[in-house]
Amino acid sequence: MQRTITAGARLRAAGGGANRWVVLVVLCVSLLLVALDATVLHVAVPSLTEDLRPSSTALLWIVDAYPLICASLLILFGTLGDRVGRRRVLLLGYALFGVASAVAALATEPEVLIGARALLGVGGAMIMPATLSILRAVFPDRRERATAIGIWTAVAAVGAATGPVLGGFLVEHYWWGSVFLINIPLMALILPLGRWLLPESKGRDDGPWDVLGALMAAAGVLGMVLGVKRIGAGENLFVYPTAGPLLIGAALLTLFVRRQRRRAHPLIDVRLFSRAAFTTSVGCIVLAMLALVGLELIAVQYLQLVLGLSPLETGLRLLPLTFAAMAAGATGSYTLRRIGPRRMVGWGFVLTAAAVLLLVLMGQHDRPLLLTCGFVLLGFGLQTTLFSAYESMLSEAPPESAGGAAAIGETSYQLGAGMGIALLGSVMNAAYAPGLSAVPGVPDAASRAAANSLGEAYQEADQLGGAAGKALYHAARHAFVDGLHVTLFVSAGLLLLGALMALRLPRVMECPVDPEDLVDPAGGLVDPKSLVAPAPEEVRVPATREPVEPARSGRTAR
Repeated sequence: MQRTITAGARLRAAGGGANRWVVLVVLCVSLLLVALDATVLHVAVPSLTEDLRPSSTALLWIVDAYPLICASLLILFGTLGDRVGRRRVLLLGYALFGVASAVAALATEPEVLIGARALLGVGGAMIMPATLSILRAVFPDRRERATAIGIWTAVAAVGAATGPVLGGFLVEHYWWGSVFLINIPLMALILPLGRWLLPESKGRDDGPWDVLGALMAAAGVLGMVLGVKRIGAGENLFVYPTAGPLLIGAALLTLFVRRQRRRAHPLIDVRLFSRAAFTTSVGCIVLAMLALVGLELIAVQYLQLVLGLSPLETGLRLLPLTFAAMAAGATGSYTLRRIGPRRMVGWGFVLTAAAVLLLVLMGQHDRPLLLTCGFVLLGFGLQTTLFSAYESMLSEAPPESAGGAAAIGETSYQLGAGMGIALLGSVMNAAYAPGLSAVPGVPDAASRAAANSLGEAYQEADQLGGAAGKALYHAARHAFVDGLHVTLFVSAGLLLLGALMALRLPRVMECPVDPEDLVDPAGGLVDPKSLVAPAPEEVRVPATREPVEPARSGRTAR
């Protein structure tokens, strides 16, 4: 029998197998920085506003430039990485992220800060899909990849949740620019490490890269996210600044899909969406992020404005959610192998819905134990869902399309976050405003201003003073808590809808064996039973065989 070298043997020969967990650490650190930067600025807004004096429009763009640009460019850079090399795009993203962080920290004008935040969005769009697609290449075995994705998703949750805590600490002890400076030493460390340790990987590079299609996708996603964010900010859906971007974005994305179907070498193989597991996984990511971000936003307002906690105390109260997410990521691979994607995603949604219904018991007084239990269940349930959905989505995509699949997943993540703020924020506003329509002794103008937000209600109450101010203050608190309860019920309904969607996912975690992997390097046959539970130090049977590039001097190949 002719000697056959398996994918696992090639991985060992190239030296990538031994260092794949080190590669995972580098990828997770880079993802942590990107996730941190998405939330760390929120608590610095009051200090930043006092220093730079931006207009209301400029302040909105300072906050939104990063997520808008990042979301719109994910498909562009994800597919570009498949063509020119994912490692190359990732390293360029590191460099740009570090430079933009320095500019943002030292900005003295609002326009400069907006530009720096936009550059940070470009860097984030280069980093995020590259980390996931490199992870797909470094871990060809689905079982090990499930463990790696569990760690990866847990790190993303840690970054998003610890952003307000770290930001609150830095703003209280230094100045608002320090929330950006923390990126610079970490990027200075991770850039040479990534250049030395990360393997290069590509998809198919046959045929030209569809530049027009990439720009259409970027503009389409930008329009959709911009429109959704305006709805979340309380803007009327039927005015041009809101409806225009939504309609233009939807039209461009429709044309993009039609263009990809006709091309011989598409940017993204839209046939992936014909696979039930892939489409369902993407939908579950959207729903999970919709619940997580919308609920976190409302929870932060509740903790600060109703319970009167400081930004740092608010961040610390949310830490149980982070720790629960870490536990879910750490145990996700074992759970997925035991119960399969369908039950894991479904029960993750059900657990999250139960946590949301438990939080309905929140009132106007602090109940730390209740909040802790609710946040623990919320973090564990959502992270379980996100982990299994990401793993199923990535495993459905062929290795050569890993960048495009990762970009789709990350775009879904961003769209879900924007939709969560828009949808749950609109529900919250609709349930909150009627409670302030007829407060005794309060003028109509003050009632209308108070109906915009709880913060404005407090300002109006302070200006009124006396009995009328006190009545407005208490009415606003009651209306906010009532609106919070309505929003939680709506969120629970959406989560249960996600549990029903999960029924379309596979029942078991399939790890197919390549027939060539049943032939060992010496030419003998391998017992298939020995592939089920390999020893910890062995390279497991890959779910998909991938070509391995020769190792370059000073770098680890796959």
